Amino acid sequence: MADSPEIRIGTAEREDAMRRLSDHFAAGRLSVAEFDERSAKVAAAMTRGDLVPVFADLPEPVAPPQPAPAPRPHDRKTDVRGAVTGLAVIVALVLFFVTHTWLWFLLIPAAAIVVGGATQSGHGHRGDRRIERGDRRIERRGRRRDR
Repeated sequence: MADSPEIRIGTAEREDAMRRLSDHFAAGRLSVAEFDERSAKVAAAMTRGDLVPVFADLPEPVAPPQPAPAPRPHDRKTDVRGAVTGLAVIVALVLFFVTHTWLWFLLIPAAAIVVGGATQSGHGHRGDRRIERGDRRIERRGRRRDR
C-alpha cells in the first residue's frame, strides 16, 4: 500500500525527482526541451502516479561506485607475528616427520603466544588500571567510595 500511485507526494519527493531528472539531463539522455517539459510535470505532480510517466523511458539510477577503503599503515608487528608463526609451522612439520611425534605441533600456539606477548609488552594489563573520576574512585566491585 505504501507504493500505491494514489499516495500524495510532498516537496521532498518533488526535489528528489528533480535531482534524478537533472542527473539524466547531465548524462545526456534528455534534450533541453525534454528536460523543461518533464520538469514542469514534476513541479505539477500531486501523486506518485504523476511521476511514473516522467521516468518511464529512462533507466534506473546506478549507485556511484564506493571509494576504496584507505590502505592501512604498514604494521611491522604484524609482519613479525606472521613470519614467526609461519616459521613455527614449518619447524613443527619438519620435526614431526623426523621424530614421528605430534607434540611438536604445540610449538605453533606457543610461538604465537610468545610473539603476541612480546609485541604487546608496551600495553598495560587489565588488572593494572584504576579508574578515577573527580573526587570518587571506582572500586573493583563496582561500588563507589568518596575520598
